[in-house]
Amino acid sequence: MVLKAAKTTNLVKAKSSFFIQTIRQLLAARSVKIIEENGKELKHAGILVPVVLEGDILKILLTRRSRQVSNYKGQISFPGGVVDPEDRSYEETALRETFEEIGVTRKEIEVLGRMDDIGTVASGFIIHPFIGYIFEGNSFCVNTCEVDNIIKIPLAFFLNAGSRKYSVSYEGNPYETVAYRYYEDLIWGATAGIITNLTDMIKDKIDLLQEKK
Repeated sequence: MVLKAAKTTNLVKAKSSFFIQTIRQLLAARSVKIIEENGKELKHAGILVPVVLEGDILKILLTRRSRQVSNYKGQISFPGGVVDPEDRSYEETALRETFEEIGVTRKEIEVLGRMDDIGTVASGFIIHPFIGYIFEGNSFCVNTCEVDNIIKIPLAFFLNAGSRKYSVSYEGNPYETVAYRYYEDLIWGATAGIITNLTDMIKDKIDLLQEKK
């Protein structure tokens, strides 16, 4: 029994190490696509794309935003928010906001690199995403003023399912958008775009096809 548990622990560690190394290498080998303001008055946001390992399954962590926040009320998104003047970088914004929203400290996250910028049409944001691995054994402390709940979805779901076009009505406005349907949850807009960028980058590089649940 002890040997079996040790073997399982070693496999989990190997899987997380492989994921971290692979993502680091993929991000380091490419140039980040930067969105320029080009004279427009756009807001900047730093967000974290958190990856966690539960059992032996890699999952993407998302949040359902509360109805009390200023932007994207009730939507499923990544931890993150608007850049504050005192933030020294977009990465610092992403880590600060992650702690404020779900209680995970910077020491508990290994930032693996920066992804391509992505813009929002309706709200005029340039979003700067970073992939971060949250170490095992973490407990989350949700700030209910900003987040209703945490949602964890197997990374393999996004790799296997692929995105689709959906017609979405939000706050009285219609949108044609790329989206992912996971049970009752619809992940759309910039969040879906970031996930698609991630899956396009890692597909065929990481074998997660067996994790379909």
